[in-house]
Amino acid sequence: MDWLEGILDKLGGIIWGPPLLILLVGTGIYLTFRLGLIQLRLLPYALKLVFTKNQDKKSEGDISHFQALMTAMAATVGVGNIVGVATAVVLGGPGAIFWMWMAGFFGMATKYGEAILAVKYRVKDSNGQMAGGPMYYLEHGLKQKWLGVLFAIFGALAAFGIGNGTQAKAVADVMSQTFSVPHWITGVALVLLAGAVLLGGIKSIGKVTSFFVPIMALFYIIAGAIVMILNINLVPEAFATIFKFAFTGEAALGGAVGAAIRFGVARGLFSNEAGLGSAPIAAAAAKTDMPGRQALVSMTQVLFDTLIICSITGVTIVMSGQWKDTGIEAGALTAAAFGTFLGGAGPIIVSIGLLFFATSTIFGWGYYGEKCFQYLFPNNTAVKAYRVVFVLFIFVGATAKLSVVWAFADVLNGLMAIPNLIGLLGLSGVIILETKRFQNKIKEEKEEAKAKKA
Repeated sequence: MDWLEGILDKLGGIIWGPPLLILLVGTGIYLTFRLGLIQLRLLPYALKLVFTKNQDKKSEGDISHFQALMTAMAATVGVGNIVGVATAVVLGGPGAIFWMWMAGFFGMATKYGEAILAVKYRVKDSNGQMAGGPMYYLEHGLKQKWLGVLFAIFGALAAFGIGNGTQAKAVADVMSQTFSVPHWITGVALVLLAGAVLLGGIKSIGKVTSFFVPIMALFYIIAGAIVMILNINLVPEAFATIFKFAFTGEAALGGAVGAAIRFGVARGLFSNEAGLGSAPIAAAAAKTDMPGRQALVSMTQVLFDTLIICSITGVTIVMSGQWKDTGIEAGALTAAAFGTFLGGAGPIIVSIGLLFFATSTIFGWGYYGEKCFQYLFPNNTAVKAYRVVFVLFIFVGATAKLSVVWAFADVLNGLMAIPNLIGLLGLSGVIILETKRFQNKIKEEKEEAKAKKA
């Protein structure tokens, strides 16, 4: 299999080269300015929507704003938030974190645009549930069904890689190394857990992730906050180092500004998935009266994923100074960084975080893969068969060597992004019009609220 892995690695390097990264970030920059810095202007209102329980109860949809966000967060907050950030620092230096922030900031506009289109062009499937995402806005919006079919093929297959095998392997490795649990036992436990959640469909996934994701995110955020508060004197220096090397370049393996930009942007986008087209599949299931409302909620996903959780990993690594040790592999760097400040508890905290993050990613991507497969094969029996195969593959992922699956997933994720970005740019006019319509609606609601108070 080494020859196949070599081919996939080369192909992944080509697909994830400068052209795609420029297209991903460029789309975010373009939408940011066309939408008038919406990620800053309407962020307070977006956060209000996230934490408002009773919003849009009577609107069409299967799950709440919050549940849709948590399903998307479940899929994106994974191994990339811990190992991916460490890899970016090793290969691109501390400056990579700055470029990760830049990718995250502009990625918020991309995520907003994806969700607008996902809700606008969603349809009801044969079971009366919402189905949406890039395949639907490519077919019904851009009128290019072949692009929708391509995206669905890439998405349905990619789910077995980045959303299944690689995550299951990460969980099994953590349970083995930290708690001495055999890989096969972890595999069986994950199959049973994922089966119970995924076989219940989006409503089951939404309920579980809306409970599970906030707890796991808070656990990791609090651990990082404790490290920073107890070592507050190191925080300014860490930020200064990040900004300094963003424009001068230094990495544990030798680097330059180009490496900082490349790995910072690539790992940031790999973590928050802005532009890949995965998250809008969850956004399409939300109960909402207007596309813009759910789009604002979806936008906050990048804020939580990259600008908060990834930042905790990155800043802690820089504070510790462990990134300078060329003998530490990226996979162990985050644990070593937390261990610098918390002793033996540090690696355990990182292991528990990784355990939660990777498990939740399986839930989110299970839904994404199913919806892509459903677009290709609407038959209910075929969809149920996909669910079963996806769940059973988790055991394979937990017990087998999967470096080739990582390479395979990397290629497919890049291929997913291409048709999705074509759709975003081709339908950017629709995104702008829907945003204007939504902003007028917000003004009307504010005026009505004032009138009631008067």
